[in-house]
Amino acid sequence: VVVRLATTLSFATAKSTAELFLPEVPATEVIEHATLGFGRFTTSWFEYAPPPEDDGDVLVVLVDSKGTPQATEHELALRRQPWKDRPRAASPRHRGRQNRGRRPKKKRRKPNDKSKNARMATMVVMYTLRTDGIELHGPINKWHYASFAPKKHAFAIAWREARKRGFNPDSDDRIQIITDGDPDLARYSKIFFPKAIHTLDIIHVTERLWKASACLFENGSEAQETWVEQQKDLLYSGLVTEVIGELRAQRKKLCRSQKNKTRRDRLKDHIDYLKARVHMMNYHELVDEDLELGSGAVEGAVKHIIGKRCDQGGMRWIVERNEAVVQLRCIEVNGDWESFAAFVHDRIRSQQLDDLCRIRIQQKEPDPLPTLVNRTKCKAAA
Repeated sequence: VVVRLATTLSFATAKSTAELFLPEVPATEVIEHATLGFGRFTTSWFEYAPPPEDDGDVLVVLVDSKGTPQATEHELALRRQPWKDRPRAASPRHRGRQNRGRRPKKKRRKPNDKSKNARMATMVVMYTLRTDGIELHGPINKWHYASFAPKKHAFAIAWREARKRGFNPDSDDRIQIITDGDPDLARYSKIFFPKAIHTLDIIHVTERLWKASACLFENGSEAQETWVEQQKDLLYSGLVTEVIGELRAQRKKLCRSQKNKTRRDRLKDHIDYLKARVHMMNYHELVDEDLELGSGAVEGAVKHIIGKRCDQGGMRWIVERNEAVVQLRCIEVNGDWESFAAFVHDRIRSQQLDDLCRIRIQQKEPDPLPTLVNRTKCKAAA
């Protein structure tokens, strides 16, 4: 119960919450060790979990990334310092002063310097749509997966799950992939889903148009809003090249003065972004086929699964520990916790019978990040 709570709340908050309705609650450290122990089985669970029943006939795969704060080497050294070597103080006030006094003085950060020390996790959201006449109804059997392993690993897992659900990425099965325009995600989409429809999230394109309009009009003006709406109409009509042409024409109107240099550079960046992704913006065809245009499902999942639990004030993670929490949280959000708990119980019981010794679920050290999935093994599992 407390490990399940720890997928949503911090370890200390999970303990205090469990104390409200349980007669005995383990210590915070025990909860953390139990969470790492359950985390040992997440890779096996995602590999051997049965596919959902009564699935649709169109597969939609959405991929996005999210960074979580990681502990620096200096912070880890302070954590691992033995208690007997730590300075003592008479009260919390003076202990705080001692801590502030022994820390190295921080330099003022530069504008582009990130204090988060983030490590990126890749989130995959997968569901199906069912054809009903000329419409597609859904989402059906929504499934989440997140990992701090390389992006290629997340696509390998999505490839395995697609085959498990009866969709062959190398055939003409209807599969749609939606990303935010990240070149890495586009490259892996072609590798693992060569025949899928790859779509650029239209909200990211709209944001680009608003940023471009800020270089041409006064922010909040009626002219700015009218111009953006005109470009959006062109996008939905499949006239992406006209949008790019309009941006180029507006850029030429800006004189080559030092004052307009920043505006011209920004417009060129937006033009290059759209030009490189024209093949991913066939929105008029997607509207006709009633397919997806945006990646709202994965954007919400990133905030709910990763951000809500792992990106709060004062949090500093070790990436392997973060991996265990995030994957357990995905299992909880997928609605598979009871089945996963039974799976862990059966694995531990089988291991105890084989080794003839007690197996503790708790684990002090987390397992390493998962490695890339072998395609042959994926096909066998599917």
